[in-house]
Amino acid sequence: MADTDKLANEVKTMTLQNGESTAPNNSNDDFMNDWGFPLPDLYKLSLRFYKGTTNGSEKDGKAIHLTYKEKLRLVAYTKQAAHGKYRNDVSPDVGFLDVVGNDRSTRLSTDPSMWQAWQNLGDMSKESAMMEFIKLVDSQCGLLRPYIEAHKAENMEKIKKQREAEEQRRREEEEKERKRLEEEAQRQLEMERKRQLEQEMQIRTALNQQTAVQFSQYATQQCPGNKQQQEELIRQLQEQHFQQYMQQVYQQQLLHQQQQYQQLQQNTSSAQQLQQNMSSAAPNTTTTNNNPNVTTVITKTETKELTQAQQQQMQQQQQLQPNGPTSVPTEQPDTNGNKEDHELPPLAAASMWTRKDIKEFKESLRKDKDSVIKIGSGETVTVRVPTHEDGSCLFWEFSTDYYDIGFGVYFEWTVEPNNAVTVHVSESSDEEDLEEEQQENKVDVEQGSKQDNRPPTDEIIPVYRRDCHEEVYCGSHAYPGQGVYLLKFDNSYSLWRSKNLYYRVYYSR
Repeated sequence: MADTDKLANEVKTMTLQNGESTAPNNSNDDFMNDWGFPLPDLYKLSLRFYKGTTNGSEKDGKAIHLTYKEKLRLVAYTKQAAHGKYRNDVSPDVGFLDVVGNDRSTRLSTDPSMWQAWQNLGDMSKESAMMEFIKLVDSQCGLLRPYIEAHKAENMEKIKKQREAEEQRRREEEEKERKRLEEEAQRQLEMERKRQLEQEMQIRTALNQQTAVQFSQYATQQCPGNKQQQEELIRQLQEQHFQQYMQQVYQQQLLHQQQQYQQLQQNTSSAQQLQQNMSSAAPNTTTTNNNPNVTTVITKTETKELTQAQQQQMQQQQQLQPNGPTSVPTEQPDTNGNKEDHELPPLAAASMWTRKDIKEFKESLRKDKDSVIKIGSGETVTVRVPTHEDGSCLFWEFSTDYYDIGFGVYFEWTVEPNNAVTVHVSESSDEEDLEEEQQENKVDVEQGSKQDNRPPTDEIIPVYRRDCHEEVYCGSHAYPGQGVYLLKFDNSYSLWRSKNLYYRVYYSR
């Protein structure tokens, strides 16, 4: 009995006099840095190591030889870590614990010193009990640390393999994506080549039809009676004619791009000057509009009010352009609806931008038959949009289904009797000019030569092919005065394809 009291006193020395547990020398972070495992995981490994060594003492000679007092301490630490502070009403029987291994006996299970050892731990925290258990096993057996190091190396190897597997999967996914992009690029390239070949064949066919009779007569004169030489000569002439035609087309495109670039620079400088003039005159201007945030949509039959959110969206899109719309002072035309060239004010540069929501845009216009136009091959459609007395800026949006189309904007200095939007279709972009030239050549017997009363027209945006089948093309232009905007959609370059055009025009106050 004296030995039992002595053991209980030794265990009791681990607690404070007020029943609170002593703080361990090492914190959780210290254990993590020293052992490489969090405290709960390290405790489980130490407990597994202790059970394995005690149960295998007779087989592999790795038993831990502990005194009876040390076993009592391990039992107390284990119970404290599992159940917390000892309580008579809820604490389980100590004898069920397997931690003592083969040394568990009836004497150990019923010995009051077992209960006393656990009870004397008092309010020691579960983490402190785990630490004390690990330190005691480590101090009594030098094999614990190699055992933990082996598990640490095993875990690191698992983590390494997982990272390698993830890296391999990432590389495989990147390689798969790269191949997909290459295949997509190759497919697009093949489609472009096919499209170019189709266009080349269409151009060759049209040119051959135009020169068939002329080349046939020339070949007959050069090689009379020899059909084979005539056919060979015709092929050579057709090839030369095609090469000359394509060279002219390339030169015209290059010249047009140079002119467009020069005009863009001129418009940029003039627009900046106009903006400076308008900003300096802004404090002296007044507005009579009670709701400047409202815009009006122009259709062929009526006007519709746009929401404030749509107007804000358009304003945000305009801010992306370096040459936004600016107001220009208007001038009244004469009684014939014309203006002298020296009276015409300069035109501000138009703003152009694109949107990606082409599918939603076309779906919103399909129900309105007036907003969808089918432009035949070789045709040019001109949408005439008169300026509105309540407006100050014109906006336009358009797209097509599968192919591009030429687009340009002009301003006609004239006065329309109403604000209706009209659509005019011509067989080509030069048809209207040809009709006007024919009218100029006519002579009236009584009045003499006919005077040219056509209103002057200024170019705002030159006609240029737009990829409007991929994006929604949008733009705006400040009213330069009273007149009519001419929105030209040119499909004259297409010999075979018709285009479905979706468009919308409106003005802002």
